[in-house]
Amino acid sequence: MSQEVAAREEDDLEPEYDFSGGARGKHFEAYKKGTNVVFLDPDIAAVFKDSIAVNNALRLLLTLARERIHPE
Repeated sequence: MSQEVAAREEDDLEPEYDFSGGARGKHFEAYKKGTNVVFLDPDIAAVFKDSIAVNNALRLLLTLARERIHPE
């Protein structure tokens, strides 16, 4: 089997996918600086529509946890 045929058999991209306008490594520097990718379950994603909403909820949770641990 030729290398070209083997490569096509291993390639699971559909022919209609078009990455011609893509930029390789576009987000690499941001991810290298510590960006985390987190996958939300569908029920959670339905409530928290974007990163801002998730971050706000987590900050509130941290505040509540700190108040419970160190009440003033």
